[in-house]
Amino acid sequence: MNAPTNIDEYISSFPHEVKTILEKVRSTIKKAAPEAEESISYTMPAFKLKGKPLVYFAGYKSHIGFYATPTGHAAFEKDLSVYKQGKGSVQFPLDKPMPLDLIARITKFRVEETIKKKN
Repeated sequence: MNAPTNIDEYISSFPHEVKTILEKVRSTIKKAAPEAEESISYTMPAFKLKGKPLVYFAGYKSHIGFYATPTGHAAFEKDLSVYKQGKGSVQFPLDKPMPLDLIARITKFRVEETIKKKN
């Protein structure tokens, strides 16, 4: 398959169960950052605000990867401590409820951080 050119193409490449979760994650991010622009970056769905990256997400066989840059992860270290993590990434398992409220809070944090940096 060719690399996706937009988030709809990206999500459509997954099995139905994963598509549903990816759409919920996308919707959660859009509600938390209504002015953010959708794009594909590093071959995964990305949201940018004022040209700066906010958050990325990606689907995998057993988890959803969420990337809020190191600052977004550091600010929610305690909340994220129950999930497998890497530098600037966290894995939300597909067999557990997706923490949409946490994703929204992290996204809103990144919006505020981005706006402060711009001013």
